[in-house]
Amino acid sequence: MVTATTRTPGKVAHLREAGAEPVVVDGLDRDAVIAAVLAAEPEVVVHEMTALADMRSLRKFDQVFAATNELRTRGTDNLLAAAARAGTRRVVAQSHIFVYERSGGPVKTEDDLFDPRPVPSSARAMAAIRHVDETVPRSAPEGIVLRYGTFYGPGASEPLLEMVRKRQLPVIGGGTGTWSFIEITDAAAATLAAVDRGAPGAYNVVDSDPAPVVDWLPYLAEVAGAKPPLRLPAWLGRLLAGEFVVAQMTDGRGASNEKARKELGWEPRYGSWRDGFAAWVSG
Repeated sequence: MVTATTRTPGKVAHLREAGAEPVVVDGLDRDAVIAAVLAAEPEVVVHEMTALADMRSLRKFDQVFAATNELRTRGTDNLLAAAARAGTRRVVAQSHIFVYERSGGPVKTEDDLFDPRPVPSSARAMAAIRHVDETVPRSAPEGIVLRYGTFYGPGASEPLLEMVRKRQLPVIGGGTGTWSFIEITDAAAATLAAVDRGAPGAYNVVDSDPAPVVDWLPYLAEVAGAKPPLRLPAWLGRLLAGEFVVAQMTDGRGASNEKARKELGWEPRYGSWRDGFAAWVSG
């Protein structure tokens, strides 16, 4: 049996329809989390707690992610304490490839270093992701961290598509930053694979086609039936979109999925964002 938690009572019916036993609990309420986990007696805990709302403006990145940062720090600690009390050996937790340093080669592996100098407006968010990345493998007997790429697909990134169609997402500073994407059902498949496969540690969950912004953004506009994206110099991008967006547009790094494919026995259905974007938009 799968027990699924939510902070929102209105989502209970949806979770039940999906085949899970719903439990309403606040991830920041340590006693409630421990009680819920003890009641469920799980063999595996999957930690996907976030509180993401409007992602269309990331100028004040840490403010947008404030609640999620708490869930990734205090919430993670609460879940790990609960898992330890319940005798749960395996904990699978959400991380992100944004933690990698923005220097060196354009594609990072799990052995590459974290960014020692994150953009100041995102410092708290990056520290929260690092907390998950470092704490879960250290604290759980079988702690696995999945470093997801940028999500897209049904229900995952409609604001992104809306911005592209309205020409509100420009190519900034040449668009030389490399991104790695992952279609949402491919991310779910990798997460399911990690429930019973893979040694403890970190895994990049991305497609097989890291690409610079100057390639993927015009293509997304094309398949979405939109005009080509505008192009802005970096200085203007900083004023309009903020330093974090400019950094990802110009200096972002993609990631390799070789370890996840080999050790989790997982293969993304959409090996490239080219096929995935087309299927997403047409669907």
